[in-house]
Amino acid sequence: MDNLKKADKFKNLTDCEIADFLDKEDFLEKLNGGSFDGILKGVLHQGACSDTMESDGRYMMENNYRYSLDVLNHCQNEEIPFLYASSASVYGMGPQFIESREHESPLNVYAYSKFLFDQVIRRRWHDRSGQIVGLRYFNVYGQREQHKGRMASVAFHFFNQFRADGHVKLFEGCDGYANGGQLRDFVSIEDVVKVNMFFLEHPDKSGIFNLGTGRAQSFNDVAVATINTLRAAKGEAALTLEQMHQQQLLRYIPFPEQLKGKYQSYTQADVQALRKAGFADEFLTVEQGTGRYVNHLLKVSA
Repeated sequence: MDNLKKADKFKNLTDCEIADFLDKEDFLEKLNGGSFDGILKGVLHQGACSDTMESDGRYMMENNYRYSLDVLNHCQNEEIPFLYASSASVYGMGPQFIESREHESPLNVYAYSKFLFDQVIRRRWHDRSGQIVGLRYFNVYGQREQHKGRMASVAFHFFNQFRADGHVKLFEGCDGYANGGQLRDFVSIEDVVKVNMFFLEHPDKSGIFNLGTGRAQSFNDVAVATINTLRAAKGEAALTLEQMHQQQLLRYIPFPEQLKGKYQSYTQADVQALRKAGFADEFLTVEQGTGRYVNHLLKVSA
């Protein structure tokens, strides 16, 4: 099930073996009409409007909140697993990123739509009839995001900027951080898939969990990893951040006015709950994950 109003998203499906395709509206109509009763074994609900600058609150709540509620209700009625995408945006400015109400303060309507659905899960917690897992994604990057436009990861944008212009652009400092020094918990889609599969394979485990690496790294780190991987592909030596700046391979642009007061300058997942649930795999660092991702992008764009 997907929304192909942006038709180029079909490219994400060409190498997948799927039984059928339904538009998201058709799927919801059939779901509420009973067409899938007794058929589905579980639902991984990853879809949402993730545009943090979306100003249409009515659309955001209908698409992200009400839709998710209908899918949750079906899964609970059928007593089947329901794994869904929440978001680290619910924490707002932080500074702590722990899965409890006192640390949550969304800064935009996207974050609020995710926050409100998590609250529903909490209210229904003791009456649940099947597995429920909410995964609060931090800054996810990796394969199959090319359709997301400006909401694609910075690694994706840096890759395209450097190939097109010979340099990458980062925001100047804000909130006391140096240029490009804002810190985020960047998590590879490879690790996101592993965590989803872990819970799917352990239907006895439920909860709302942070899905990040537990490490905060800078946007500068992502830029350096991207540029050096591209340089290595051409047989060129690695450079330091300072060398890149001196050679104008890395440039800073003014921080956008419209993002002031709505921007997370620091995120770092507290992964204690995830570890306690039994997920023990190590997460890729920015250097490891970005390098693998950039090499993938080079391969598919060759």
